[in-house]
Amino acid sequence: MLNTTILRSLSSSVRLRMYLMEATTGRYYCMQAQSRSNFINYYRIRSKQLSRTLSTIHKDFKPDVFAEESRQLMAIFPEIQRNVAEITDAIDPVTTSSWITRSLEYNVPHGNKYRGILTVQAYKSLVASQNVTPEMIKLSYILGWCVEMLNSFFLIYDDLMDGSLKRRSRICWHNLQDVGVTAVNDVILLENMTYALLKKYFHKSQGYVKIMELFHETIYITACGQCMDVLNGRKSIMELTAEKYRVMTHNKTAFHAFYFPVAVAMQLAGVKDQQYFKQAHDIAMEFGYYFQVQNDYLDCYGKPEKSGKIGTDIENNKLSWLALECLRLANDDQKRIMKECYGKNDPQMVERVKQLYKDLKLTTLYVAYEEETYARIKTLIEKLSSCPFYDIYLQMLNKIHRRER
Repeated sequence: MLNTTILRSLSSSVRLRMYLMEATTGRYYCMQAQSRSNFINYYRIRSKQLSRTLSTIHKDFKPDVFAEESRQLMAIFPEIQRNVAEITDAIDPVTTSSWITRSLEYNVPHGNKYRGILTVQAYKSLVASQNVTPEMIKLSYILGWCVEMLNSFFLIYDDLMDGSLKRRSRICWHNLQDVGVTAVNDVILLENMTYALLKKYFHKSQGYVKIMELFHETIYITACGQCMDVLNGRKSIMELTAEKYRVMTHNKTAFHAFYFPVAVAMQLAGVKDQQYFKQAHDIAMEFGYYFQVQNDYLDCYGKPEKSGKIGTDIENNKLSWLALECLRLANDDQKRIMKECYGKNDPQMVERVKQLYKDLKLTTLYVAYEEETYARIKTLIEKLSSCPFYDIYLQMLNKIHRRER
């Protein structure tokens, strides 16, 4: 919630219009000031206040577990590679097996592995009070890699459809000289290799059917979100709305990135209480919206050496948070610039859009949005103090806050 004292002091000298915008299941306030200098001063004051609050918040976090879990995941990856090779050798040991092994190594283990780590951590938190064997923990890492494989084939076809150049600081798989449109088939191979691994390791598990159903549900929902992304990109940015952005984000990003890893861990642990699934879903929608806004910002302002990719949202006519906020703040002349230039694969027009973002101080607006959203999501998490995922959610929030990639 905005500081009411600051708001009152500003409103005495500056006429402020409040715009209330739906952001996932919560809300945040953005302000448009008719005086640009006061607009900036407000956010400078607010950022300082939030920085003091966040310095206290960060003391609450336990030591980062992500680095250690990433190392543990990587220790299991050679076994994943061996099993993929063995399964494929039975079909074609000469050509296909080596190709799939190469695709697996190139596309899967090089990201931040947040989703795999989230799967493992969620499972551990659920079975912490039980007599857990090393074999059970190992299965959670295997499941984490299956989640990572699913995410990787999403990224391959996303890059292919967007015509992206780089991913994770590497040339996109489809841009390799000997790959090209073969990447379409590689997505199918990677997806079905995931199912083969699930069958090998989990077919005797009581949760096997539920796990498989969740994988299929996640793929379908995410594909629908991807479809929304593509079809929205064929429309004028002037036609698109915050509600369309919210729905797209929930389906394209939030479900598979933040709900799916926790839900599949609950299925492995045999959780029956639907309240846990609902809590995981609700908080995932919050995380997913926040994460997608970050993606949109980094596409425009992120440094390729850190973000690992070259942004193309403006020329690809993407429905993005920056574009929506630009239209929200723009006057009629600025809206005409957006209509003329947005979605055009012309470097000069792209620069005109970026200059418009600069004129409207969208970087300042983003900083304020991120800090407000961080504090709001943390408050929501604190209401789940009895939830077994409480610490995990805090760790994840801390990890993605102010991220640069």
